Amino acid sequence: MPEKFTTYNPAEDLGSDEAIAIFMAEAFQTSDAGYIAHALGVVARAKGMAQIAGQTGLSREQLYRSFSEKGNPTLKTTLAVMNALGVQLTAKIPTAARWKGPRFIARCPHP
Repeated sequence: MPEKFTTYNPAEDLGSDEAIAIFMAEAFQTSDAGYIAHALGVVARAKGMAQIAGQTGLSREQLYRSFSEKGNPTLKTTLAVMNALGVQLTAKIPTAARWKGPRFIARCPHP
């Protein structure tokens, strides 16, 4: 008898704030903007896209489109959804192992 497979929906496993925090922390560690946006979409589906739409003032359709695998949400949309989800974006100094120095060197004229 052939095996029967079902589609896995990660949103079904995000039932607690702790699970959401771990899921998003792992997404942020990838530094992949597309993956992070998709992960936010997964979390929004877990919380209820209609609820997120109501809190952000955006339409459900816009949210689904923006946070799909091919979506490209604006920073404004991303921050609005993160706020509605209770997810914060913070900056931190990289650890010594990851720090490679500044990405650019400012050139100042010498007197």
